[in-house]
Amino acid sequence: MGSSKTTDGATANSATESDTSSRTHSDSDVADQSASSPYAEGEKVLAYHNTRIYEAKVLQIEYKLKEWSFFVHYLGWNKSWDEWVGVDRLMKYTEDNLQKKLAINEKHGNDKTTKVARASQFKSKSSNSTRSKKRKNDSLVKEEATLHHDKLVSVHIPPTLKKQLVDDCEFITHLGKNLKKVPFSTSFSSWQFGCQEACQMPVFGTLLVKLPRSPNVNDIVKKYLDYRLKKDGSIADSIEEIFKGLCCYFDKALPVMLLYKNERKQYQEACPDDISPSTVYGAEHLLRLFVKLPELLFHVNIEEETRMQLQAKLIDFLKFLRKNQSTFFLSTYHVPEDNENSSD
Repeated sequence: MGSSKTTDGATANSATESDTSSRTHSDSDVADQSASSPYAEGEKVLAYHNTRIYEAKVLQIEYKLKEWSFFVHYLGWNKSWDEWVGVDRLMKYTEDNLQKKLAINEKHGNDKTTKVARASQFKSKSSNSTRSKKRKNDSLVKEEATLHHDKLVSVHIPPTLKKQLVDDCEFITHLGKNLKKVPFSTSFSSWQFGCQEACQMPVFGTLLVKLPRSPNVNDIVKKYLDYRLKKDGSIADSIEEIFKGLCCYFDKALPVMLLYKNERKQYQEACPDDISPSTVYGAEHLLRLFVKLPELLFHVNIEEETRMQLQAKLIDFLKFLRKNQSTFFLSTYHVPEDNENSSD
């Protein structure tokens, strides 16, 4: 399929992998929401992934912060590609939408991946199983080439913040009691490609970011805007809109693609329906968003001038994070109480 599950699994996939058992709902919630959900559990749908459309099945449904999320399995693909997606990524499985799927997939390259996707509509499950591995390998190379990199918002993360991401991965995915024995030698590229596997492994005694964080995401954005106001004398409305949008992106992206598997329980406890993640989480999780932003913004129609302005402001914001790294980021994570009790 693609090289990521939401950002080309070549990028911080670790924080993007979700576990079907980690999202639970009360019976009453499901009963209240099922009637108004645009898709039902078990329903066959069409799902956008990067620049193509694939056949998928809805496995789970969640309604949080007035937004629907759907945990989908891509038919004919390994379950490691299963992911949570928003309603904007899905379409009903109709003849018209199937034609749209073929047209869009052809537009982005008539390669073997597309041909296999067409054939899968008529082949048996055994045939799909045989071809899925080849389709996955083909797409890792070919679908990457379909992205128009000149249209991507390029976000260059400073080296010290890349190390922050690596350390963040190490803290979260390694055993808390053995963490001191694990050298922080992972490279940023290893973090991008390797943490997905680490996040799928059982984790005991894990370390987590202690919540709520201070400063939280909203606080950090306000501090940045105050910093720019003091330095420039004024702030354009467009700049304020950019960072208001950044907070909105964070609130919607965090539960879908910015959490490690073993952070989901903490999220459910820290962010009930009326609480925005940007008021609870801090710089550690905000930085993860910047790894995902290029692909997220790829699907937004942005004029060249606006794209360049956005890119410049995001890079300036990252410099601000780097300058205040010791203030905004935690140096150590904590062991949750349930892990402490289990180790006694």
